[in-house]
Amino acid sequence: MSRYSVTVNPTPFYLADQSDPGNDIYSFAYHISIKNVGEVAVQLVSRHWIITDGNGKVQEVRGAGVIGEQPHIEPGESFEYSSGSQFKTAVATMHGSYQFVADDGVKFEVPIPKFTLAAKRVLH
Repeated sequence: MSRYSVTVNPTPFYLADQSDPGNDIYSFAYHISIKNVGEVAVQLVSRHWIITDGNGKVQEVRGAGVIGEQPHIEPGESFEYSSGSQFKTAVATMHGSYQFVADDGVKFEVPIPKFTLAAKRVLH
């Protein structure tokens, strides 16, 4: 086991009740599970997202922590949160990285795996 090891698992959801495809409004939520599988407690200090809509428009978002928090995660523990985004296209992708500081001062980055946000097609 590595002293510094964190896993990130995203799960996206289409929010049909908050979307209006006729007006190019597609709402999505995503749930993120962050687990410290290393030997040292860590704190998530910042995030960097790369968001690409269905037209290829790229937006980068950087900021402190997640959902207003900078969670401290002990070895074997997880931190989970949900967030959301709205797009003018029925498909988008998100990926990026989280920056951590271990309790012993070591700084490291963990990639956020790319995931796809896709509106479910409704058959009539």
